[in-house]
Amino acid sequence: MANPRAAMLVIGDEILSGRTRDSNMHYLAGELTRVGIDLVEARMVADDHPAIVAAVRALSAAHDHVFTSGGIGPTHDDITADAVTEAMGAAIGQRADAVALLTAHYDRQGLPFNEARQRMARIPDGAILIDNPVSIAPGFTIGNVHVMAGVPKIFEAMLAGVLPTLNGGAPLLSQTLRVQRGEGEIAAEFGALAAEYPDLSMGSYPFNMNGVFGTNLVIRGTDPARLDAAMIQLTKLFG
Repeated sequence: MANPRAAMLVIGDEILSGRTRDSNMHYLAGELTRVGIDLVEARMVADDHPAIVAAVRALSAAHDHVFTSGGIGPTHDDITADAVTEAMGAAIGQRADAVALLTAHYDRQGLPFNEARQRMARIPDGAILIDNPVSIAPGFTIGNVHVMAGVPKIFEAMLAGVLPTLNGGAPLLSQTLRVQRGEGEIAAEFGALAAEYPDLSMGSYPFNMNGVFGTNLVIRGTDPARLDAAMIQLTKLFG
């Protein structure tokens, strides 16, 4: 059986303007690989309501899971919750459980649970809260869309709570052979080997490090025996 397929939607003007470097997609890819869910698509959109709605609808229809990051804070440009709600055909409002979490949190800190902070308690009808052990304000899952914060530390903590609730497949394994030869020199034989193992994914990645040129040849797959067999042949060719 094929592994579940996933997409990621990174939301935020700060990402697209270059002000902030996204690290959440890289982290998500590694964690999904570990649990046997294939990340097959990623998009970035601005803080633009129609763009978020369109992207969520398209990705949700095409994949088993969609993970979003960004836009669920207390400010006016945090519009992800409303856009995802519209995309999934739901209604949104303050949820009693989210209000209770946030009220207790700000009471402990001696801070007011003001109107801006109350925005973070707005959750779509029927959604499941995603725990936030870092700053309390929850994310949520609605349908196959998992909505999480953009701050990397919080995103990672939320993801740790979501992943055990999902059914994964076979973890994706990989092996690498590093050769001091250019891609053009090894392309024909490497391509022939890839054709011999259609169930595996093979890729070549050139490098230039300290004046040394070469290529990393990577083989990926979920069957360790097939991976080992292909790697043995690869080593005989170029090792």
